[in-house]
Amino acid sequence: MQRFVQLALDFLGGPVPAEPAAVPVPRVPEPPAPPALSMAQVFQPAAWHHPRANRMLRLGSCEVGYEFKRGKRRTIGLSISTDGLSVRAPRWTPVGEVEALLHDKSAWVLEKLQSARERASELDRARIVWADGVELDYLGARLRLVLDPSHGFTQVGAALENGDGGATLRLGLAHNASEGQIRDAAQAWLMRQAKALFTERLDHFAPQLGVRYTKLRLSSAGTRWGSASADGSIRLNWRLIHLKMEMVDYVVVHELSHLRHMDHSPSFWDVVASVLPDHVQRRRALREAAVPLDE
Repeated sequence: MQRFVQLALDFLGGPVPAEPAAVPVPRVPEPPAPPALSMAQVFQPAAWHHPRANRMLRLGSCEVGYEFKRGKRRTIGLSISTDGLSVRAPRWTPVGEVEALLHDKSAWVLEKLQSARERASELDRARIVWADGVELDYLGARLRLVLDPSHGFTQVGAALENGDGGATLRLGLAHNASEGQIRDAAQAWLMRQAKALFTERLDHFAPQLGVRYTKLRLSSAGTRWGSASADGSIRLNWRLIHLKMEMVDYVVVHELSHLRHMDHSPSFWDVVASVLPDHVQRRRALREAAVPLDE
């Protein structure tokens, strides 16, 4: 980042003569510009401590407390989430080798930490304060909650209405209902919609992929959208119901494809691409989505 310095020189003299003579302004040499900083250096946080940090390291001017674990693996693995930096290493790898790798990858680590901090801010902004009139995302569109104790519900406790002003979810709660009561009623309705929608999408894509799933379970995991087991069971995060259908379909296809290949090999991605040729763009959109962690 280049800095510019403006030098102002004022020359004060006596009475102005009738024909003033030109006074040469001496040239002041400009100081050399400092070297350009990388984006990681410009925007790096001053400190970042993982909530389960058990080691500390200084990368540039940033103090990084990271979670360090050893396990059955062949290489050192780095992962960064909104919590911070996690490092996994083989049991026999010296700590000095791990920290040497972190120093070598410091620009990447700091840049990813900054991205994680920005994402955490987005999630905070997306967090729902459960109250009468609050708005939230439902399949990528805005949905307004209204407390309506007098409504004649055909479903238990809630009804969806679509009007010129957008969609409204009416909850059969008193106007003085607590935040927890509103959250529980709204989430119960959202989960019912999620279960029905996910079942329909699984039934739609499974024949196209040549697989058969055995069971669907809803998940509320804070870090995973879905998972698949060798026995054919599928777990999908109910909070997908907040997102657009193209992202829901991506996760559904992703997990069904694991019933063909329980890895992320090129063969696995070929299966995904066979029904979703634009899966890379969908995956990117899913990573950038800010979904409220309501619980």
